[in-house]
Amino acid sequence: MQSSLAGGVVVFSALPFTLVKAIANSSIGEQLQQRMLKTKKAAQEAAGEAREAQSNVRDESMWYREGRPKWLGPIPYDYPDHLQGEAPGDYGFDILGLSRDPTAFERYFNFEILHARWAMLAALGVVIPELLDRFGGVQFSEPVWWKVGYAKLQGDTLDYLGIPGLHIAGAQGILVIAFCQVILMLGPEYARYCGIEALEPLGIFLPGDVNYPGGALFDPLGLTKDAAAFEDLKVKEMKNGRLAMVAWLGFYVQALVTQKGPIDNLFDFLEDPLHQNLFAYAFHQ
Repeated sequence: MQSSLAGGVVVFSALPFTLVKAIANSSIGEQLQQRMLKTKKAAQEAAGEAREAQSNVRDESMWYREGRPKWLGPIPYDYPDHLQGEAPGDYGFDILGLSRDPTAFERYFNFEILHARWAMLAALGVVIPELLDRFGGVQFSEPVWWKVGYAKLQGDTLDYLGIPGLHIAGAQGILVIAFCQVILMLGPEYARYCGIEALEPLGIFLPGDVNYPGGALFDPLGLTKDAAAFEDLKVKEMKNGRLAMVAWLGFYVQALVTQKGPIDNLFDFLEDPLHQNLFAYAFHQ
């Protein structure tokens, strides 16, 4: 039973590749590509103008270039020359010299923004079930994030989205689920690795880059149209993403020390801040 369901997940994960290739090689795909080519030149010119506008905005923005905030603030410090404030969230912090190589810096930035986005999404997935269980009247079989994974390690069956009977992979062993997740992530990761040009066979031209593809598909709200707002949003995304990554460190430590979720820990602290805090657990418990 497990092998058949796992095989179904593998087949399902291959459908996007098969569908994309089938459409690209069909008459519909040819029509989509031809239509894209008619507008691609104008779109490229508009994208070039947008990049120039964004570069000009950075000259005036407080978050970029030489006038940006530094990580030590007013304290004098010999900041590295290889950090010029071009990247969102660049505060000159590089005590290990990881960004001295421009190629390595670009790679590290890609990794950071990728993990930042995952951390923000995952943090919502941690907090929302607990809030709904406590205040929203939604009864989950298990609202605490780490207990869900622990239950699977114990071989328990879980309901997807807390809906009774909706198991999907919830009835499978942890290794089967991990394998299925790897397979399902191959598609998005392959597309990210290939770059935004990978969608052009489907007639989709993306004007941005791998981190900010833009276009109607990745920017349906048109947030990139205002260059100044877009550059500020990049910084806000990075700042919130870094906060989410630090929050995840807190989630892990809380789970190890208190065996509770972050919402329960928050209310424990509000009820008894003198005894329910980091120092009390570190020195008295």
